[in-house]
Amino acid sequence: MTAPSRTLFDPARHEPLQPQAWNEDRARSTIARIARETEAQFAPHDFWPIHPLDADNRERGPLHPLYFGACGVIWALHYLKAIGAVRLTRSYAPFVDALLPANRAWLAGFGSRDFASYPMGDTGIELLGQWLDPAAPRLDRLDALIAANIDNPTRELMWGSPGTLLAALFLHERTAQPRWAEAFRRTAHKLWSQLEWSPDYGCHYWTQDMYGQRSSYIDAVHGFVATALPLIRGRHLLDGDDWRRWEQCIVNTVTRTATRQGALANWAGWLYPDIGTRPMLVQYCHGAPGFVVCLAHLPGTALDELLAAAGETTWSAGPLTKGANLCHGTAGNAYAFLALYERTRDDRWLSRARGFAMHAITQFETDAARYGRLRFSLWTGDLGLAIFLWDCIRERAAFPTLDVLFAP
Repeated sequence: MTAPSRTLFDPARHEPLQPQAWNEDRARSTIARIARETEAQFAPHDFWPIHPLDADNRERGPLHPLYFGACGVIWALHYLKAIGAVRLTRSYAPFVDALLPANRAWLAGFGSRDFASYPMGDTGIELLGQWLDPAAPRLDRLDALIAANIDNPTRELMWGSPGTLLAALFLHERTAQPRWAEAFRRTAHKLWSQLEWSPDYGCHYWTQDMYGQRSSYIDAVHGFVATALPLIRGRHLLDGDDWRRWEQCIVNTVTRTATRQGALANWAGWLYPDIGTRPMLVQYCHGAPGFVVCLAHLPGTALDELLAAAGETTWSAGPLTKGANLCHGTAGNAYAFLALYERTRDDRWLSRARGFAMHAITQFETDAARYGRLRFSLWTGDLGLAIFLWDCIRERAAFPTLDVLFAP
């Protein structure tokens, strides 16, 4: 059974692309502005103020995780400095350790004990600390966090073992220590044992026990393809036969869950329950752009045509109305074009990425004027846009905290 026919995207979630020529000077000035205003708003005890779009009944601020808090902002500032995009007025390394108790208190505030989470818990903060101020005890704490997370029932990247699988890969790339390769293999083996079979789609998937319900996400944050990303990038750490089984599994699930309409392709957020004719999303966290980014380093050509079709869907849908951010905004979608450019060397994809970049700058400027301030976060705010703009300048796809963590 292939995915049921449905509308590939909701036009109301998108807006027409503003026809603007690529302007590297404007991109550089936007990066500089974001870094300058972010540094100016830093407070040693409160870090950065929460943006209204990141606040809800629970989150009043300040926030601390890698995903949308101070950890991500500090990482982004130092990353931009490390790759030559900005100069900073100070180091933020002395403030990293203070994030740990503050973030734990935030998690405990809504009853979570997912302290090992990579983007939301201790793991991301400890990795940042290890980069900026290496210390052996921190590595031991990371080892314990990865081990403790292997049985997390969420089975997805934001909270569960796929996130700490990626952390183990980054640590092995950084240190070459055998314990991180072993942690990677142990986690991958556990995830393989947790796969379920869908007789309806003829493919494997995971069930996520998350947020008080059971789900079958296949998307690029909570789902199957998000877990495929570290497996693909870390395939050299797996036994050859193990990787071949994973590769076959990944290609089969991605192919069988796609919805095709002519030259376009997209994916629903989850396998079950069937969501009928409701339009699918086209944003990094749910839909075609995230599939392209997560699968961009898959060897071989088995998914090349499907990934190109996903890129065409992203282009056809247009920029997102939710702004310029990575997770569900224009910059995150445009990373799919950069990934396809790196994979194919087809200049069309670079041109499209830069077209979305100029549109995203306009969105950023509009939102900054509307709210009278910037949005200080990595995945949901302006720091992610700054990194994307720099990647457009240097013509490469390195999605923050997924493709790269420890900068040169």
